[in-house]
Amino acid sequence: MRIFRGIDNLPDFKNSVVTIGSFDGVHRGHQKLLDRIKQLSSEIDGENVVITFDPHPRQIIYPKDESLLLLSNIHEKRALFEKYGVDNLVIVPFSFEFSRQDPREYIEKFLLEKFNPKFIVIGYDHRFGLNRAGDLSLLKQYEEKNDFELIQIEKQELEEITISSTKVRNALLNGNIEMATRFLNHFYKITGVVVHGEKIGKTLGFPTANLKVSNKFKLIPMEGIYAVHIYHQGVKMHGMMYIGDRPTLPRVKGKSIEVNIFDFNENIYDDEITIELVKFLREDEKFDDLDALKNQLFIDRKHAKIALGDIQPEKLKSRVAIAILNYNGVEYLESFLPAVLSSMKSEDCEIVVIDNGSTDESINYVKEWHPEVRLIVFRKNYGFAEGYNRGIKQLDNEYIVLLNSDVLVNDSWLDPIIRYMDEHKDVAACQPKILSLDDKSSFEYAGAAGGHMDFLGYPFCQGRIFDTIEKDEGQYDGQHEIFWSSGAAMVTRRKLFKAVGGFDGSYFAHQEEIDLCWRYQRAGFKIMAINDTSVYHLGGGTLDYKNERKTYLNFRNNLTSIIKNNASINLIWLFPFRLILDGVAGIKFLSAGNWKSTVAIIKAHFYVYANIVKIYKRKNEYKKRINKLSKSSPYKAKLFNSSILWQYYIKGRKKYSELN
Repeated sequence: MRIFRGIDNLPDFKNSVVTIGSFDGVHRGHQKLLDRIKQLSSEIDGENVVITFDPHPRQIIYPKDESLLLLSNIHEKRALFEKYGVDNLVIVPFSFEFSRQDPREYIEKFLLEKFNPKFIVIGYDHRFGLNRAGDLSLLKQYEEKNDFELIQIEKQELEEITISSTKVRNALLNGNIEMATRFLNHFYKITGVVVHGEKIGKTLGFPTANLKVSNKFKLIPMEGIYAVHIYHQGVKMHGMMYIGDRPTLPRVKGKSIEVNIFDFNENIYDDEITIELVKFLREDEKFDDLDALKNQLFIDRKHAKIALGDIQPEKLKSRVAIAILNYNGVEYLESFLPAVLSSMKSEDCEIVVIDNGSTDESINYVKEWHPEVRLIVFRKNYGFAEGYNRGIKQLDNEYIVLLNSDVLVNDSWLDPIIRYMDEHKDVAACQPKILSLDDKSSFEYAGAAGGHMDFLGYPFCQGRIFDTIEKDEGQYDGQHEIFWSSGAAMVTRRKLFKAVGGFDGSYFAHQEEIDLCWRYQRAGFKIMAINDTSVYHLGGGTLDYKNERKTYLNFRNNLTSIIKNNASINLIWLFPFRLILDGVAGIKFLSAGNWKSTVAIIKAHFYVYANIVKIYKRKNEYKKRINKLSKSSPYKAKLFNSSILWQYYIKGRKKYSELN
């Protein structure tokens, strides 16, 4: 391709076929013009000529307009014109004087005199000359007299959306790289010079080339992480790019464009590189610390390599992540983590320890003794609910296993559950049979053989009702539909967990799994106990079952779940009734000399009353999420259609098998 800067020394083009415009982005609409001029020049044994302008006309005509967003600078356009087979590129220096040409002068002195065209090919909306007064009809007046033919390209449609530079810009600003690429018919490019940065990426194991883009009007896409191609001195490389203001690093100011080039460690400071955006991976976000950011960057790199074809999707991740939430539990990790590791028989499963701001030796123990375990470390204790929310946010597995750090597992305990969930896509969560580590012949309090809920909102289990715990005699073996799965050993689908909003972080701990399972069911999914497999739970390892703090959290969170998951009309009778029954429970604690638990119940109620507006706000937020997921005939949650208090205290039915 021949390139001419300016119009003073142009050659006599042979049978020229000319098109003219800004060609910002050289999108598919522009490419129709290029295809036509190539076709025509071939037919008449001529040469095609593209006329474009630098700088962009709006920069000259409206010098104070800062809203201009350009898809391509002149160097990027030049490369694209060459890619699409243009013979001649004429770059006209656009000036204020040039913009003041009368439309007829523009035609006569510029188009006809300089290019002597046989064909002029223009788009449907082409305008030219002073105040853009020139148009198709004016050009046609010169057609016969000057022996050229005028050809207009009609609107080009892509998925019923008119292709235009504006459409491309909107797609890029919304992170829709796939749509922008389809409009452009090539990857969007950003060219700049590599400059020195803060060197923080290097300390994280992800060194970056900081890019300085000289043209202030160049469109910078939506902030976030992208899979990209990088071109340096004619060599194509793969990497990922970050655009944003680095919210995890508050002391670092200003928007940054940084590129991590895979398998590359050369010094390229002051060199020019070009970036091609292949795929938008995720939005920019703030992390608690650099460790959390580093963990996410590992995931981003895997996703980028898949998008770029460097690795196959099946090699991206293990399908299953066993996520163990830990807070100052080094003795539990020492006792139980080795068994979890030995139970893993496949690379399809990884183990992740989510540390909730431990101050003991937990982190050092995992790093020293089990380096194969992935660590996600937080600076403070977010509790069970929010700790898991934040940890799971950094995982990308199909299934997440929530496993307490004080649970002993055996070989292949997980296989029947994963197999069942693979075969039953309408199941959101499952649990194994949970037995007591202290008495392996008995069920354990936290979940037993599967959780249930009565119509008044009181939870109980197959194998445990209130403080009565049954012996395991195989009476609940098999696969059973339940109301809630214990958080001590729950298997759930990650995407579904995210879709319903995860745990309610305000719960901190206790009954967050009941609230989650309730929402799963409202969205039309089932909860199952797969009692063909079992685990052993120490129980009360993190907070004693009779602790008044636990009493407070249980009553507070239970009342909150009732409000969020019941229709408001039902709460008119249900909530006052619960107030009375909770009062009876408080009197029972008081008569037993446990006045602290009575106070805990009172505090729980006052918390709910004081925060009723916030609770209803969360109720509405979850409702919107559930409505997006709900099937046309949603599955109805199976509450026990009686009072467990009546059954237990009045009728004396202490076992689940005795209930009716």
